[in-house]
Amino acid sequence: MPHSPAFTVWFTGLPQSGKSTLADLLAYELREVRGLSALEILDGDVIRTELSRGLGFSREDRDENIRRIAFVCKVLTRAGVPNIVAAVSPYREAREQARASIGRFVEVYCAATADQCADRDYKGNYAKAKAGEIAHFTGVDDPYEPPASPELTLDTVGRSPEDCLAEIMQKLESLGYLTPAGGAGGGGGGDQAYSADEEAEVASRLESLGYM
Repeated sequence: MPHSPAFTVWFTGLPQSGKSTLADLLAYELREVRGLSALEILDGDVIRTELSRGLGFSREDRDENIRRIAFVCKVLTRAGVPNIVAAVSPYREAREQARASIGRFVEVYCAATADQCADRDYKGNYAKAKAGEIAHFTGVDDPYEPPASPELTLDTVGRSPEDCLAEIMQKLESLGYLTPAGGAGGGGGGDQAYSADEEAEVASRLESLGYM
């Protein structure tokens, strides 16, 4: 499938704001529907156990974690491999440094309050943090700095994941990173047609992530 040079989509937001869910859906859309088989997804939880093992949750360690992720994204992007990041990345300065380093950078802010995220927290981490069982938890006793001017701000509580995905795809098309599907032109909702098998796969992924 024709497309412009590679890019990084960077999902940021509080824990349980929908970052991993949307990253997973976007990866499926790009690979299975748009044919971008050379695609990498970097999830914050996985990075913590692999690339950033040993780092803590001080501001310095958090910034170093983001620097490492950004370095990988820069290498992948410049090698022509699109990639998707889902990481809390709580500090604005670190995200802006990632943007400057990577270049072709699409910041997607998953906008949800700490209370809204706590309500959907199937892991129970917000409750543990409020009880003092987890320290330095973003949204409870550590700050989160929302982006000043992200490419996209998504209401991940008031809108379905599918609606959010459609807006992300439209943004990637408008930025020239993807060729519009079907050549229909113009954006309305629901222009991405899924087969029954694809819809079942998406539903299965959402359920496995605790979204359904």
